[in-house]
Amino acid sequence: MNCGLKDHDASLPDVLGGQTLTLKMAIASGAISLALTGCGTVATVLQDDAAAAQGLRRQKTYCQSIPRVYSGLAYDFCVLNAPPDPTGILVPFVLLDLALSGALDTVVLPYTIYRQGKDGNIRIYWRPARG
Repeated sequence: MNCGLKDHDASLPDVLGGQTLTLKMAIASGAISLALTGCGTVATVLQDDAAAAQGLRRQKTYCQSIPRVYSGLAYDFCVLNAPPDPTGILVPFVLLDLALSGALDTVVLPYTIYRQGKDGNIRIYWRPARG
């Protein structure tokens, strides 16, 4: 069963009125739409601190903590301040996200100033206090 696809073409079914969408195009548009959400800001403002810290630990960042004020930008810089991504695919999206996170961080600035005063920095690598 061919489903209307040519054997040599990795295309998705025709749902766009005559335009076929190749698999590569679908992956690229999905990655771009993910980057356009301001991932750094979403990760630090809308998620809890543990999830943001876990995401940075997964990237093996060298950052110890990030401030809550402009935390999306700080998150992106911490992603860049990690061992290099062997695929090299992450860097362009992080650079795009820097601009988007900067804009979104400005929108949520009053809230993040309040949270910075109340809770302090988001700690990435924390150790329990001795005692």
